[in-house]
Amino acid sequence: MAKLWGGRFDGKNEAWIDAFGASIPFDQQLAKQDITGSLAHVKMLGSTGIISQEEADQIIAGLNTLAEKSAANALTFTIENEDIHLNLEKMLHDEIGPVAGKLHTARSRNDQVATDMHLYLKEHVQDIIEKITAFREVLIAKAEEHVETIMPGYTHLQHAQPISFGHHLMAYYGMLTRDQERLSESVKRIDLSPLGCAALAGTTFPIDRQQTAKELGFGGIYTNSLDGVSDRDFILEFLSNSSILMMHLSRFCEEIILWCSHEFKFVELTDTFSTGSSIMPQKKNPDMAELIRGKSGRVFGDLMGLLTVMKGLPLAYNKDLQEDKEGMFDTVHTVATSLEIMTGMIQTMNVHTQTMHDATEKDFSNATELADYLATKGIPFRQAHEIVGKLVLDCTKKGIYLQDVAFNDYQAISPLIEEDIYDTLSSKTAVTRRNSLGGTGFDQVIEQIKLAKDALNAS
Repeated sequence: MAKLWGGRFDGKNEAWIDAFGASIPFDQQLAKQDITGSLAHVKMLGSTGIISQEEADQIIAGLNTLAEKSAANALTFTIENEDIHLNLEKMLHDEIGPVAGKLHTARSRNDQVATDMHLYLKEHVQDIIEKITAFREVLIAKAEEHVETIMPGYTHLQHAQPISFGHHLMAYYGMLTRDQERLSESVKRIDLSPLGCAALAGTTFPIDRQQTAKELGFGGIYTNSLDGVSDRDFILEFLSNSSILMMHLSRFCEEIILWCSHEFKFVELTDTFSTGSSIMPQKKNPDMAELIRGKSGRVFGDLMGLLTVMKGLPLAYNKDLQEDKEGMFDTVHTVATSLEIMTGMIQTMNVHTQTMHDATEKDFSNATELADYLATKGIPFRQAHEIVGKLVLDCTKKGIYLQDVAFNDYQAISPLIEEDIYDTLSSKTAVTRRNSLGGTGFDQVIEQIKLAKDALNAS
């Protein structure tokens, strides 16, 4: 089969060389965008008189036929035609004859593929944003259920201070909100049209780039043709934003995996999001959480892969840029699916509230409460810190906790300590009292949830 670009060549590649150079096994995912871009381009060619309106109408009809076949998964792609552009051009030629060759007037595969990817990301980033919104709504709902559910808060994976489980969930809400903001802000850089930049230098034909940009729904155009065909910043930004998002999901999954363990028993996932063991009949594994934790690595890899491709490329287009697509497709699919799984997993998660609460009663996470209590009595905090530290050491040797210390022993430490110390040391009191702005106090968590609801309703 003769190459559509083969006029300059005498030789013929071997099949395995063609296979190595072809992108059609993966860039066929751009069929819809490629046809959409071609329709805008040919309409412009007709309206500007670059080709006759009759020729434009013939090409439009042929492209619409291909669009219908694409929607029905009825297109057959071949390695011989290398990529999505040449495959579709060959199919168009088969549909309408030689006039199909006029479609590529004033256009290069360089601006064509860039246009396809802008269209693809514009659509899929919006879909991911909607999935983040759905997940944020679930986080709010679950947090609202558990404002007064008390759990240990951790630093260094050691019990630190008791907190509201709702407060813990709202921390992830904050992360996901920033993820959504980053993606939303990136849309203005995705929403640019490179169509008309041609190979690298523009074209001698009297094209109307504003017309094609408007036809495709772009908010603007690249004002430099070299930049337009060589830029992949918009993909790198998407991969970077996705990496941060997946890092957040992975952190959450790590906690879920811990909470599901026999040692914690804080939560249980439904059967939908769990699997069993082929040899150990008692097992209920949080495999979906583990998979999302693992899949974060492939998204990070997609980012590093494209950064490495781009770092040494001279302007403008180079064949290396064929490597920009698979990582983009992979990240779109991975992020979208991970968000759907996380949303369902958290929505249906069973929280063992009593187990969480009990974990705060047999520990020293109330030590700061005692230090703060002494500080309110006029003892300098550093001195109070030392007093409580020595008391905790004594308690560990005796196998008791701060709330088990006799009142006479507290009086011996300081006559300023009163009998209200035991109420102060309860985990519920500890959480309730932390009512500083953004703190874990129940009133503050309720306020966080209200602000989050207002923000979602306003968006």
